[in-house]
Amino acid sequence: MTGSNNARVRDYMTRDVATVSPDDRVGEVARRIAESDDHSGFPVCDGRHVEGFVAARDLLLEDENEAIFKIMTTDLLVAHPEMKLNDAARVILRSGIRRLPVVDDTGNLVGIISNADVIRSQIERATPGKVEKLMRTLENIHEVDVTEQRRTVELSALTPTQGKVYADELEGRKYELERGLAEPLVVVETPRDFLLADGHHRVKAASDLGIDEMEAYVIVIDEPVDIGMAKTAEKESLESIADIEAVDYAHHPLIETTQRLQ
Repeated sequence: MTGSNNARVRDYMTRDVATVSPDDRVGEVARRIAESDDHSGFPVCDGRHVEGFVAARDLLLEDENEAIFKIMTTDLLVAHPEMKLNDAARVILRSGIRRLPVVDDTGNLVGIISNADVIRSQIERATPGKVEKLMRTLENIHEVDVTEQRRTVELSALTPTQGKVYADELEGRKYELERGLAEPLVVVETPRDFLLADGHHRVKAASDLGIDEMEAYVIVIDEPVDIGMAKTAEKESLESIADIEAVDYAHHPLIETTQRLQ
């Protein structure tokens, strides 16, 4: 994935976009929005050419037989696929809209970029730095060579290295997973172990949602080493995701400390 500040809208936009026609009727479009979990509005296209945008609020109090072209917004913001993602993010943030249609030089729809896509891009750019830091730490402590892979991992194969997660944060991770925003896991693989280094809230949330596998950065060590994380897992009798306990945030040590100071 394109990194740093060079990411473009085309790298993160959704290419398969649901649209409506200018001649569609209010009642039909309202039903599509009501029956959808993902759409609060649609680009209005004649063929693939963008003519406007219709949102749920535009349909309020309109006759169900009214044509969409009579009520759609025609003065709309759009992005170009070569636009810098950071610039598109600023437009989305400052305008308060959730999605920008993406059009080519001829005005034809080629995709859509959403605030969720922008969030996902920031997550994917942040994770490699975390992985790089852990790789260097493992190399320095254990004097071994490590490599990194990006792949899908089976959650049932993971050994957790943290015994507790907080319930309110768990709900946040479920929200992200349901919307495709979850940060990849960080896993350390040795000849003996397959250790979850980062992402305990995510795997617990995934398990609760019935998700069996997730994307991960896997740090591979080809020779047997005694990693501290493995010792922690053994000491706390952590063998699977089921061994991770979800606790109420009120039991967080910082909250308890604040209460004691009161």
